[in-house]
Amino acid sequence: MSEPAANPSPESGFVSHLIELRNRLMYALGAVGAVFLVLAPFSNRVYAFIAQPLMDVLPPGMSMIATEVASPFLTPLKFTLAAAVTLTIPFLLYQIWAFVAPGLYKHEKRMVVPLVVSSVLLFYAGMAFAYFVVFPTVFKVFVDFLPPGVQMMTDIKSYLDFVFSMFFAFGIAFEVPVAVVILSSTGMVNPETLAEKRPYVIVGVFVVAAILTPPDVASQFLLAIPMLILFEVGLFVARLLHRRRSESEKAEHKSLTDTEMTAVLDTYEQENPVRRQRKKRKE
Repeated sequence: MSEPAANPSPESGFVSHLIELRNRLMYALGAVGAVFLVLAPFSNRVYAFIAQPLMDVLPPGMSMIATEVASPFLTPLKFTLAAAVTLTIPFLLYQIWAFVAPGLYKHEKRMVVPLVVSSVLLFYAGMAFAYFVVFPTVFKVFVDFLPPGVQMMTDIKSYLDFVFSMFFAFGIAFEVPVAVVILSSTGMVNPETLAEKRPYVIVGVFVVAAILTPPDVASQFLLAIPMLILFEVGLFVARLLHRRRSESEKAEHKSLTDTEMTAVLDTYEQENPVRRQRKKRKE
């Protein structure tokens, strides 16, 4: 007769988790590398696409410059790498999900999936809003306020840093509804409490917008106004989910009191000999 298999030791479980994490990281890096290799031959076109909002508003005779020897070669490749990471965000999040999903409960999985999908879509929406709305407006303001005798000749490396920071700022700012829903779903904050704190939220949003954007009023308002609108959207969704959860809990409680309370009492009396004897005496 064969001996029963020994229980896995904590060390072997930890090693298996490390192996799984390594595999997921390899998949993620492989996906980013594959997309980067596909886009690398078109790195100049990727750069031209991202630089288009500034190039459209520059006066005639002005252009971007490269102050470092390797910038004309490295900067387009950096743009391309950033584009590869951006395009593979859904796959990267799937790898994170595949790693942590086995340790989640069923109700947690049901909540995580829509939150992850909405987070990705909102992050892309924030980047698109920055590219199509914010960049043309802000760059036009910068050009219109050029002092006399000053030519705007932006270094491509500085432009790269500026664009990355703005993309990240607007992508994160558009996650406000997800943050509101998570805070409400976990019970950390009640939706009505958030609604009462709306004046403080408005002040906080403008402070965050002032920190994340360049020191001009236009870009600050272009970030703050969408954040406030998205806060209201998140608050609406949080209220809806909170109302549904409350109705579900009431329905479960009502069902228990109407149909199952008698069975629960009978079971309790059968398991408690003292109560069973008292019931017999009364009968």
